[in-house]
Amino acid sequence: MKALSKAAEPLRQRRKQARPSELSAAALELFVEKGFAATRLDEIAGRAGVSKGTLYLYFDSKEALFTAVIRDGILPLIEAAEAQLSGMLDDPEGMLRAILFAWWDNVGATALGGIPKVMIAEAMNFPDVARFYHENVIQRGRRLVETALKTGIDQGRFRPINIEQTASLFFVPAMHVAVWRNSLAFCEVCQQDPREFLENFLEIFLRGLRATEKGIPE
Repeated sequence: MKALSKAAEPLRQRRKQARPSELSAAALELFVEKGFAATRLDEIAGRAGVSKGTLYLYFDSKEALFTAVIRDGILPLIEAAEAQLSGMLDDPEGMLRAILFAWWDNVGATALGGIPKVMIAEAMNFPDVARFYHENVIQRGRRLVETALKTGIDQGRFRPINIEQTASLFFVPAMHVAVWRNSLAFCEVCQQDPREFLENFLEIFLRGLRATEKGIPE
């Protein structure tokens, strides 16, 4: 019996350690489905298959849950992108491609892709979380794009442009696809391929940037 108890002990520990991620995943699903304001903590606990008391062992509010989703789901991706792009400074076009499709593959095409819809719709309902998202996700992502743009200009590969405005423009199509996928996409009889859409955007975007082409199609 002692041996059985010892064998079961690590299993219980693993389960306990997994619960915060299960709770944040359940919270994300409900936030995207119902909206932040309409989602209740007991619904999140029920979706995760635990009691509301168990939820409170880890999170004391919906804001704490949403912050955990961003911190644990998105920030590691940004850190990985920052590390990857630091070794690509000789290829500014490759940097922009890597940023766009890393975001789509790891965020936009996953459950995390519902976050932009929630933020756009309800940021004013939870301003502290919105500021956390803006400072740690939007601003850091924008800095990556600005670095790629400045590198291309400094190397003479990109024509001089307003870096800040162009960096903001870069993310608009990806945000559009993510929001559309989590809202009106069900209305389309023939679903467009998101990667094809983003490839088309990137080709047009890069043609407008290249110094040799001066925005004129080949």
